Amino acid sequence: MTVHIESLTWDCADPGALARWWSEALGWPDVYVWDDGDATLSAPADGSGALGVRRFDFLRVDDEKRAKNRLHLDLRPDDQDAEIARFEAFGARRIDVGQAGTESFVVFADPEGNEFCILRPGPLDVDLDEVRG
Repeated sequence: MTVHIESLTWDCADPGALARWWSEALGWPDVYVWDDGDATLSAPADGSGALGVRRFDFLRVDDEKRAKNRLHLDLRPDDQDAEIARFEAFGARRIDVGQAGTESFVVFADPEGNEFCILRPGPLDVDLDEVRG
């Protein structure tokens, strides 16, 4: 049996605005706001930048985010410094979730406080074959 991740879903106060923000951040142009106010951001049809998922869904909730996410995105660009500057230019803010200051990644929050990391370029930090033995 094969299973694919269809979507990642965010609870948020303003689904349309957050979907448009992530659309700009990822370069995914297809945002659809549903009649109920929820929104969907679809990966490009050509598969470019698809992150292994077909879409992000944004669902309106009334409660505020109160704690660190239990799931977050790790984005690995070709140029970490350029990507950090680009995200900061349109409103991502650096946050502290307990980093030591020596990490190879920078932690950010989107406009609704959802954490994500921008990693340094290169291969995975861990060789999974080596870990498995």
